[in-house]
Amino acid sequence: MNLSNVKLPSLFGRAKKLESQIDQFLDKVTEAGLIYKSALLVYFDQGPCDDFENYLQRILVIEQSADSLRRDIETKLYEQTLIPELRGDVLGLLEHVDALINIYEANLFRFSIQTPKIPKGYHSGYIQLSDTAILSVDALILAVRSFFRDIEAVRDHVTKVMFYESEADQISTRVQREIFSSTLGLARKRHLAYFIEHIDELANTAEDIADILSILTIRRKI
Repeated sequence: MNLSNVKLPSLFGRAKKLESQIDQFLDKVTEAGLIYKSALLVYFDQGPCDDFENYLQRILVIEQSADSLRRDIETKLYEQTLIPELRGDVLGLLEHVDALINIYEANLFRFSIQTPKIPKGYHSGYIQLSDTAILSVDALILAVRSFFRDIEAVRDHVTKVMFYESEADQISTRVQREIFSSTLGLARKRHLAYFIEHIDELANTAEDIADILSILTIRRKI
């Protein structure tokens, strides 16, 4: 028998409620990314405004809901002794993924509190960086879903995470070079670069989680 062609069964087995809750949790990350993208588009178009603050409040609600789901999943895994051989790995993975929502939230808080005045000439660079970072997170979420259901597909999605992270790094470098070669004051340059670095943090974190997921995938296959 060619073991490379054997598809591992779903990790959930008959634990359908747990499967549904993990899906809901991962949906929260995707939803947070959509709201984050909309919030930044509003900010670059209108600056700090009520619509932007409304998006920030929506992210807060999602973050609280995701935390509640994660705690409920953790309880079920321990109380019902579900997937005991991988329980610690799954909980650790979900905690890492939860950090992505925290980054979305923290970045919007930074814009809300510091209200940076970003010259229009840099708007497209910031938006391109943000969109690419979100793509890396979305690819990671697909990789995580595959880990539970179709482990052979994990590698393809992880490859996309790495690609988008590399693209984000290139955009970040380009925009920062443009900023630091401008005639803006040094303090202003550093402030603008600070926001670029935190937007890029999403892609970097997604890559770090993808590395962890790749190791978990190898373990599960052994």
